[in-house]
Amino acid sequence: MIQQNFIQLYEKSFNQNWELPALSDYKGISYTYSEVAKQVARLHLMYEAMDIKKGDKIAVFGKNSANWCISFMSVFTYGAVVVPILSDFKPDDAQTIINHSDSVMLIVDRQIMETLSEEDLKAVKAILSMEDFDILSGKPSEQFRMACEQLDEQFRKKYEGVFTREHIKYAKVDNSEVVEINYTSGTTGFSKGVVLSANSLAGNIIFAMQNMELNPGERMLAILPLAHCYGCAFDLLFPMAVGVHVTILGKLPATPVILKAFDEVKPHLIMFVPLFFEKLYKKKVLPTLQKGSMRVLTKIPGISGVIYGAIRKKLFQSFGGNFREAILGGAALSAEVEAFMTKIKFPYTIGYGMTECGPLISYDGWATTRKASSGKILDVMELKIDSADPFNVPGEILVKGENLMEGYYKNEEATKATVDADGWLHTGDLGVTDKDGFIYIKGRNNSMLLGPSGQNIYPEEIEARLVNMPYISEAVVLMNSNHKLEALVYPDADQVKADGVAEKLEARMEENRKAINQQLTAYESLLKIHIHDSEFEKTPKRSIKRFLYKLEE
Repeated sequence: MIQQNFIQLYEKSFNQNWELPALSDYKGISYTYSEVAKQVARLHLMYEAMDIKKGDKIAVFGKNSANWCISFMSVFTYGAVVVPILSDFKPDDAQTIINHSDSVMLIVDRQIMETLSEEDLKAVKAILSMEDFDILSGKPSEQFRMACEQLDEQFRKKYEGVFTREHIKYAKVDNSEVVEINYTSGTTGFSKGVVLSANSLAGNIIFAMQNMELNPGERMLAILPLAHCYGCAFDLLFPMAVGVHVTILGKLPATPVILKAFDEVKPHLIMFVPLFFEKLYKKKVLPTLQKGSMRVLTKIPGISGVIYGAIRKKLFQSFGGNFREAILGGAALSAEVEAFMTKIKFPYTIGYGMTECGPLISYDGWATTRKASSGKILDVMELKIDSADPFNVPGEILVKGENLMEGYYKNEEATKATVDADGWLHTGDLGVTDKDGFIYIKGRNNSMLLGPSGQNIYPEEIEARLVNMPYISEAVVLMNSNHKLEALVYPDADQVKADGVAEKLEARMEENRKAINQQLTAYESLLKIHIHDSEFEKTPKRSIKRFLYKLEE
């Protein structure tokens, strides 16, 4: 068990960093640590008025914002269990999560609430607007309405007119207790709510505080989805435990806007996904290196060092010119980009994790990490490679330790399939290790794909919808080199023949593509559907051997 209590991290931080800036929306509202603490206290009064009890679930559903962060933190500091929902989830998927998690309260963006049916939210007894924390319930109870109307009066009464740092006293929550359920997916039949204890989150945050340098008053730019475990832990919980000023981008904008935000915020630490670095390399660095004169100059000793130094400086300035390290996670970095970044001594490193570990499994600083590795197994975790020769022959990566989840919510079968009787989490990833515990990922044993901002994409979900569409018998969803999804489909020959559409099949598939994209999030949408001429090869369990299939470049 982690010695430092998770909840007390924030009691201490809010107290010590009282006057420092805490949360800002990019080009929008801003809060100091004292103002965040005050907003959290106001929400706690509303929870009390609604008779929210310790351990009750409260769902948080909205785009990245300072108020999203306040909503999230108010839940676990009260002693309730927070259920974050990615803003990209479709309404039906979000309602599935809210209901499956037994959430009794919902804090949601007004615009998103317009897409939800309050009547279908079975256990929810109160709904708040994330923008101003006002009532959004269509038929609020008298108790709820009175609590909102009298909130200012009750707040003044409880804190005798002035809220001070001495009033910061949060719920007594042992690290063994559950504080979050993070859903890896939304659709019925695929939903897996990862149950995370305070200990799991404390393991992540304490490790970051000891190994990733950030100091009170320094700055970060939050770009990752905060409802995703990676973004939540390292763009929010870690910096807020230290006293850092977090500026939050809302919905992920275009690259020029991101670079402008970096230039203005000048963060001291960067958290992002490899895709962004790959885009910069392909669009800005590679065209320069491929010029005829540059190809010659980079081969001349002495001159090549000057050129690479200039490129490094330019890239460094692109991210604000003030950071110590860029930490990449959520997907593999292409070998070409990794080799170049290493050559120019760019201060980056690659970590490895998954939601089931809240999320961090391995990390090492940029100056000491090893080429092609995903860092070193955390000191609070254990590593095992399921291989007769774990140093040379890839096997499944197994881990256990302080960061490990409690299981999947109301899904004992899935829990047993993922965590064995000895407590080892089967990651589904293949890799090797070295004598010092560095992890080298060699492939994915599972089928999960990573979206452009680190979103989890489960192709089986999309495939399940595809095979229910006209003229499709089987489907395999794959990701192309530009991180876009495309599908291979084997047609339903009987239906094609019966309807006489053989010559119009490609047009019918295009209609299917447009139709299914209406059901999917933007990062799950299909760029193209390709017709596959034969049945897909399958395992004895009748699962498609997806590793046999590739997209033509």
